[in-house]
Amino acid sequence: MDTPREIELKLDCTGPDLAALGAHPLLQGHGEGQADGHSEAGASEPKLLAATYYDTEDGALRAADLTLRVRRTGESFVQTVKAGSGAAGLFDRAEWESPVAGEALDPSAFAGTPVADLIAEAKAPALVAQFRTVVMRSVRPVTYGASRIAATLDEGRVETEKGDAPLCELELELESGNPADLFALAQALAETVPLRVGVLSKSARGFALRDGKAARPSKSDMSPLPKDATGGEAFRHIALGCLRHLRLNEDVWRHARDPEALHQMRVALRRLRTALWLFRPMLAGDARATALGDEIKRVTEPFGRARNLDVFLESTLPEEIARRPDEPGLVALRERLETERDRAHDAVGAILASPEWRGLLLDLLAWIEVGPWREGAGKLRDAPARELATEVLERLRRRIAKRGRHIERLDPEARHRVRIAGKKLRYGAEFFAGLYGGRKARRRHKAFAAALSDLQDHLGGLNDLATAHAVMAGLADESGPKPDALDGQALFAAGLATADAEAKADDLLAGAAEAHGTLTDLKPFWR
Repeated sequence: MDTPREIELKLDCTGPDLAALGAHPLLQGHGEGQADGHSEAGASEPKLLAATYYDTEDGALRAADLTLRVRRTGESFVQTVKAGSGAAGLFDRAEWESPVAGEALDPSAFAGTPVADLIAEAKAPALVAQFRTVVMRSVRPVTYGASRIAATLDEGRVETEKGDAPLCELELELESGNPADLFALAQALAETVPLRVGVLSKSARGFALRDGKAARPSKSDMSPLPKDATGGEAFRHIALGCLRHLRLNEDVWRHARDPEALHQMRVALRRLRTALWLFRPMLAGDARATALGDEIKRVTEPFGRARNLDVFLESTLPEEIARRPDEPGLVALRERLETERDRAHDAVGAILASPEWRGLLLDLLAWIEVGPWREGAGKLRDAPARELATEVLERLRRRIAKRGRHIERLDPEARHRVRIAGKKLRYGAEFFAGLYGGRKARRRHKAFAAALSDLQDHLGGLNDLATAHAVMAGLADESGPKPDALDGQALFAAGLATADAEAKADDLLAGAAEAHGTLTDLKPFWR
């Protein structure tokens, strides 16, 4: 018997946005004036749903990417197991549902689900309530394109021992038809309602809130690629992981303007653009791949200035102030640069609040999931991902070996090209590591990643020095600074040219040369 599946597109919004969706013409029963879709009669009355989520004390279900809950609707109770958490936007998960007598778990309903085997083998099999969700739900049946879609509007909260958080989301679940219609409907709704790609299931929200991670920046938590992944499966997995990484940190930055969240957003964007570059041979027939990469780079250009000012104010300038603590000019310079950073952050905030940004991410998700690159037969797309990975990693390794020769003698522009190639190789090595199993491959990968990280750290230090010069140069043409700020600017500029600064640059160059030698001497993990 086929495993029942749930295919839904999750979109985040606010309470007022949800109210606007409730009145949206595409989600009403009359369907007047709608060329592409209409709502059907039979929209449900709003219902209160209360769900309790369970796991073992050591988190065995969560580690196995399983979700277990009991949901109450009126006087009815349903116990549900879901396998797979989704990466970004489109959630395609196996799902098992069983009516149960009450709020307590019914072990007999585990039969035929992955939970049965996991509990049987677990050292600590006792299942414990983790958190609750309470939502008011309204469901609108919609026909859009050739598909039947259930549009679900949820508004409520997640409740944990650590505190509560609001929950507002739109779920578009495919009942029959083509997943492309989910995105077409979402894009039509997003023309008038500010919807954002959702990357967290309700269970993931609950665990993040319970663990205190919901408001903190996060690094990529992408799971390793399966050894037998095809090229298409590998690209989808990587691209969705990058989009998830981006959206998680976007929400943190929008609420707190945390500099680390902005840094992680830029890392996610670089990883995504690297993935587009690594898979160019496979994506060559889809012009949208290049267009999306270019658009992402254009829209997010102001992120770089904001990040440069963050680094300058949190790292570079404090070192100079520590050397000259009694110099008022440096304090005045810091105040001036903090004002500049506020302006740069405002520019980032304006981008993230714009319809252009929200639409770009929704378009990106739609292209990843249902774009032309996935249509028809494709040699590289359907072949083992390991073939493409081996070729591209080998090519990047040769490029770095050649370009980085005598790196200590290269001019800054040439070193920058080595750094860019190094980033691509570093991300590629992270993306593709799971394709190369075995103890020897894992040992080689660890040594390779360490040498590559060492090289990038030294080149990054040199880049920070160059960025400091650029930040100061950017202030030179601005009018109206206070005299003591000018004094601070002159003092800092002089500090960049001191013997200590030059010695630091020399040390970084020597370290980069050593790391480059180590890297080129190592046996690649992909051979």
